[in-house]
Amino acid sequence: MYSWNKAEDRAAIVQMNSELQHAQLELLSAHCATHQLRLRFSAEDLARYGERDVLRKAAETASALNEYYASILEQRSEEAIPMPTPDLSEEKVREGIDRLSSYLRQQREHYSTSAVPLSEQHKILMGRYFSASLLDRVRVVELEGQRLPNPPFYEEAKTLIANLPDLTHLASLTFLDVVVFNERLTERSLFHALVHAVQFDVLGLTRYAELWVRGFVDTKFHFSVPLEAHAFSLESKFVRLGPENFSVEEQVQLWLQQGRYEGKREPESIRHNFSKNSQAEQEI
Repeated sequence: MYSWNKAEDRAAIVQMNSELQHAQLELLSAHCATHQLRLRFSAEDLARYGERDVLRKAAETASALNEYYASILEQRSEEAIPMPTPDLSEEKVREGIDRLSSYLRQQREHYSTSAVPLSEQHKILMGRYFSASLLDRVRVVELEGQRLPNPPFYEEAKTLIANLPDLTHLASLTFLDVVVFNERLTERSLFHALVHAVQFDVLGLTRYAELWVRGFVDTKFHFSVPLEAHAFSLESKFVRLGPENFSVEEQVQLWLQQGRYEGKREPESIRHNFSKNSQAEQEI
């Protein structure tokens, strides 16, 4: 068993937590992909038309991972059990939207004075997914020796809403067209942040704030908010596809048109056509 009092163990513990964070991010991507699958297709359609072997392997993997991490948490007896989140009134939701909008605007102004343009190398790489005008406008800040603090209203908000993400634990935060990185900027973290910049462009600040707050109230988890889920989903696509090009703005516009940022499912006619087509493929 490791001990923090031993110098040789401290390095191993740091490495362990680095690998744990990497595993958590990969699990987060898988969770987001599953969440989008759940939004688009019913369990009945998946059970009937999903490839049996793929479904079995997915279920077995999820079950094994759940058992593994649950067994670890059982040893953390001091871990607090989260209290259920009470239903919020529309007045409180509106207040949260206003506070988030003001915070994002204020932080954009605060960090814009020290932000710098993207490097030419990053512009070339990200130009396969984002417009040149956006990349020319975006500014970035890499914090050194410090991390983003939680907003002033967080303590009050946490008494009403459980599971609010601590900003210190996030890789970055996008304030409209200014991105602040808690850690060293990487291609993956930059891509994720730029997806949010596109969402701000397409939706506008007020609508973005409303969708984020209402999405969090509905789903209770940061990564399940449709705005965040889409960013994680596209980030996963960016990592998997490598040099293949696609337009993030087109993807954001598509989700907006389909109402998916509001958590709506695919229209029944689309799901029905998918079922018919899948059945036809099974019969061929």
